[in-house]
Amino acid sequence: MSNELKWPLPVVILAGGYGTRIRHLLPDLPKPMAPVNGRPFLEWVIRFFAAQGCTEFVLSTGYLADRVASHFAQNPIPGLTITCVPEVSAQGTAGGFLQAIQALPPRPAWLVVNGDSLVLADPRPLVDLLHRHSASAAMLGLRMADASRFGTLKIGAVGQLTAFHEKQPGAGLINAGVYAFDSTTLGRFPATRPLSLECDVFPVWAAAGQVYVSQASAPFLDIGTPETLQQAEDFITQNLHQFGCASPA
Repeated sequence: MSNELKWPLPVVILAGGYGTRIRHLLPDLPKPMAPVNGRPFLEWVIRFFAAQGCTEFVLSTGYLADRVASHFAQNPIPGLTITCVPEVSAQGTAGGFLQAIQALPPRPAWLVVNGDSLVLADPRPLVDLLHRHSASAAMLGLRMADASRFGTLKIGAVGQLTAFHEKQPGAGLINAGVYAFDSTTLGRFPATRPLSLECDVFPVWAAAGQVYVSQASAPFLDIGTPETLQQAEDFITQNLHQFGCASPA
């Protein structure tokens, strides 16, 4: 494990999904580009991590990738470097990450986040987990009073991920879609494509005790359903201070 893991990390945002459940609401846009409070949701994701000190972003894009690239070319964010890396063919979340980082010079570590969800929690403890445990990956786990829409995480005595549980009613710890990977991890990814972090990578690494979880309680939203997409405007407005913006009067 590198001794040079320092914050901030470059951020890879996985923004290549089709958004099947809300496609009828966004016929000409990829899901992460859903307009929310005057900006694409994806831009709010970027601005949150920029408020945490991150300045380098790589967007792994797929469906309607040109719409993403066009927006950020026409609307650059001062102080940030934003690179779009479109998938030529479906890569999956892990494959998209691996392809995206080829656009960067080698880095000691990366932060990887979903482009269609946002948890307003400090991501920096993930770096400490990677360093302290020489882990393959660190994952942000979110405590929820109602985790019924999500699978939940089972955590061992020292914070390692031991299993994924299927959706069930009640409180639980969910995968918040924020991860950190050390450069030494790259050789542990299978070579198959498409490759999913959630289905193909994390279960195998968890069985080997190589994924550690940082637990948090924080505001969270994914925009994967019509109902949650409708909540996005209020979510952003109520948390503007988290993005370096003034709170509403």
